[in-house]
Amino acid sequence: MMDVNSLLSPVVKSMPPSGIRKFFDLAAEMKDAISLGVGEPDFATPWAIREAGIYSLEKGYTHYTANSGLAELRQEICGYIERKYNVSYDFSSEVLVTVGGSEAIDLMIRCVVNPGDEVLIPEPSFVCYKPCTIMAGGVPVPIETMEKDNFRLLPEQLEEKITPKTKLLILPFPNNPTGAVMSKADLQAIARVLKGTNILVLSDEIYGELRYGEEPHTMFSAIDGMRERTVVVNGFSKTYAMTGWRLGYATGPSEIIKAMTKVHQYCIMCSPTTSQYAAIEALKSCDQDVEDMRREYNYRRRYMVDGFRNMGLSCFEPLGAFYTFPCIESTKMTSEEFCKRLLAEEKVAVVPGTAFGECGEGFIRCSYAYSIKNIQEALRRIGNFVERYNK
Repeated sequence: MMDVNSLLSPVVKSMPPSGIRKFFDLAAEMKDAISLGVGEPDFATPWAIREAGIYSLEKGYTHYTANSGLAELRQEICGYIERKYNVSYDFSSEVLVTVGGSEAIDLMIRCVVNPGDEVLIPEPSFVCYKPCTIMAGGVPVPIETMEKDNFRLLPEQLEEKITPKTKLLILPFPNNPTGAVMSKADLQAIARVLKGTNILVLSDEIYGELRYGEEPHTMFSAIDGMRERTVVVNGFSKTYAMTGWRLGYATGPSEIIKAMTKVHQYCIMCSPTTSQYAAIEALKSCDQDVEDMRREYNYRRRYMVDGFRNMGLSCFEPLGAFYTFPCIESTKMTSEEFCKRLLAEEKVAVVPGTAFGECGEGFIRCSYAYSIKNIQEALRRIGNFVERYNK
């Protein structure tokens, strides 16, 4: 009998499954369980966007588009970026529409990383950066960000990790899982370290519109001297509650976008046509919908942070995305143990901080992209759990 397992790629076999999905899948099988585990908006996609998608189907717009995406969509993306962040891109050569932001991340890494190249990854951070780097033959180099620094990447930390093999820096801000943000001054300090090097930047700004507080989000390519070395990844999933539509995009230097498009041609062909027409409408007319959702997230954010602090857990105040990252060290449990026991005893699913890097030990990630009713009940159950083990 053929041993198929022995024929699988050892690189893929050695990769662990996503730590985000593990507890969500377990909770899905439990009656009356509440999940705060997955970063998916609980809002329906705004009606204008859905209607545009429906209309495109009624009109029979069901064929392939250009590999890089509909020209009208790429033009709208460029207009949106210029309007919001004062950065100009050429829609014909500097934009690629992808299947979610995740495809854009994978493409950028594959197109610039050679075997042995080092990729700097501030952690805790989204689960895909390290596996994508490894599959491209690169060497992930974690940079530990810390709560005392508001989980920001500090310029001295970056400088310390740079070697002759450094090829790429990933900037994941606003951050998943911590909710940390980088101010314009923070980004300028990072830019000063990068100037004079040949290090490229992948700036994952999928949560750029979900920024709270007085200072708006700054696009990294807007920082002086950074546009020529930076690919910015963004998309529609988080901002417009369009997770199931699977649509993202990358903007950057034409040479890199051309290379990414080449791989995209062979692997994907083009992003879903219906989703592209819907996204055009999102960019044209849904600013108020985004603002309404952000206002509600902000309310939930404050409610959840206060909830954790009131039960005696230290909780960093997130100013971006839709996650909190409370510290559970007072319970004397590891992050994994805390999550397993919480799910078994109180039927609440959250994600261990270690899913986002080893430095996430002692923390858990809780999403507030859920109804306030679910958040209230989840906090009540977590409070009972913490009280039981903090005695």
